[in-house]
Amino acid sequence: MVKKFLNIFNREITGLHEAAYLLAFFALFSQVLALVRDKLLAYTFGASYALDIYYAAFRIPDLIFVSIASVVSASVLVPFFIEKMSSSPEAGRRFVDNIFSAFFFSIIIISIIVFFWTPELLKILLPGFANDPLLPDLITATRILLLSPILLGISNFLSSITQMHKRFLVYALSPLVYNIGIIIGIIFLYPTFGLNGLVVGVVLGSLLHMIIQVPFIISHGVFPRLRLNIDWSSIKKVILVSLPRTLTLSSSQLASFFLIALASLMSGGSISIFSLAMNLQSVPLSIVGVSYSSAIFPTLSKFFVEGQRSGFLGKMVESARHIIFWSIPITVLFIVLRAQIVRTVYGAGNFDWADTKLTAAVLALFIVSVVGQCLILLFVRAYYAEGKTSKPLVINVLCSIAIAVLGYLFTKAFFAFPIFRYFLEEILKVSGQPGTSVLVLPLAYSIGVLLNTYLLWYVFSKDYPGFTRPVLSALFHSFASSIIMGYIIFVSLRFFNIFFTLEKAWGVFLQGFLAGITGIIAGIIVLILLKNKELKEVWAALHHKIWKAKVVVPGQESL
Repeated sequence: MVKKFLNIFNREITGLHEAAYLLAFFALFSQVLALVRDKLLAYTFGASYALDIYYAAFRIPDLIFVSIASVVSASVLVPFFIEKMSSSPEAGRRFVDNIFSAFFFSIIIISIIVFFWTPELLKILLPGFANDPLLPDLITATRILLLSPILLGISNFLSSITQMHKRFLVYALSPLVYNIGIIIGIIFLYPTFGLNGLVVGVVLGSLLHMIIQVPFIISHGVFPRLRLNIDWSSIKKVILVSLPRTLTLSSSQLASFFLIALASLMSGGSISIFSLAMNLQSVPLSIVGVSYSSAIFPTLSKFFVEGQRSGFLGKMVESARHIIFWSIPITVLFIVLRAQIVRTVYGAGNFDWADTKLTAAVLALFIVSVVGQCLILLFVRAYYAEGKTSKPLVINVLCSIAIAVLGYLFTKAFFAFPIFRYFLEEILKVSGQPGTSVLVLPLAYSIGVLLNTYLLWYVFSKDYPGFTRPVLSALFHSFASSIIMGYIIFVSLRFFNIFFTLEKAWGVFLQGFLAGITGIIAGIIVLILLKNKELKEVWAALHHKIWKAKVVVPGQESL
């Protein structure tokens, strides 16, 4: 019985939507635990300076992880492993050992260097903490967290082997145990050891992320061994393939890093507000954008290798239509119900209504770009499938620079021009509340993301002229139904406000839930009247056995 259950993860179907929905299930399950983690943090600290220190401690380790550990991600290594193992098992083993040894020694050396330079790096990269009395705590927390990119990097490497052997369940569980480790740190370690206990929980989660894959690796005798005589010619090939991907990820992380550096110069709690809202907007991004872009990647690669240009374009159009179909309604849903969502997820303990209102406002500015974020993932995967990494790299770097520049200019404008500040506060209903300067950071982020989306769409439509027209049809249907849905939700909120008190969490939840359901039903009715093609395809896909999909689970891309 157990064997039969485990085997469902090794079966294959050809449907794009079934595979995407299976990935979405994994993403949803992982995101639920991530939200539990964030709720515990919000409950314990609120949007406070103490939580700012916690989130700030991730910045340098996260940058190391994205810069170094992404080289050994499954999307890079699996094709190499399959090629080497097919030619000769012994050659394959040597290749595995070479890559592992090069990565292990590199990240250990870099982490040791950063360990000793942490005080100087933090003063430069997070200037708001340079003269802070809590700087020693931030230094210690950052140094402890330097273990995480090492452990998660090894885990990413091992996941390439497990996925090559089609053991998808093993890696699918890894993000879950990672969040469990952090939750253990919040509940059990923080009360005794303070901030250090909190970050030790993160390291524990990273260790669990790695350990869960070890039994399978050992039982099959494929655990990598350290070698001193490394064959650097094979390493060079992997780096040449992974470098554009690594630079693309690093540029996005650097843009976020710069925004958090600006937040460190703002009032206490700004980093917390920014981080909590960003984590919340990543839920639809993970469920929709990551799921569809990951599900389509093998098919796009296959069509490109076989020279089927029309099939390649057809799958891209289909994926873009469904990403838009799902993400626009989610965007409207989050904007209208932002206060109810934030209060339900984070609102308890030390996270008060003032924190709720400001986080909701930041979330609204983030969520505006979620459609673009999802489409960016799709376009980037399409170019990677073609082996064309330069276009997404150049565009991503330019737009990351734009985010940083806009963040700086908007911050200056917020304090220099009262009308700009007044406009932001009024439209997002946070007038008179302290700490509203943080609003300019998600605004800069979303403008940069939308610019990125436009440029990628433009260059892709130049390469594939038939892409835009069929996608615009889906855009119109989704936008029209979402506007009506949003209006119905807005009216319903006022109606249900009569029956539920907003002083209790359950009242806030029921008000938002019932208003949301009412609006969603109205949106579906509009789509039926429009005879929407995507709705019919979703209904057909849900009647298939989506749990039989064989997919490559997306890897961990940040701490």
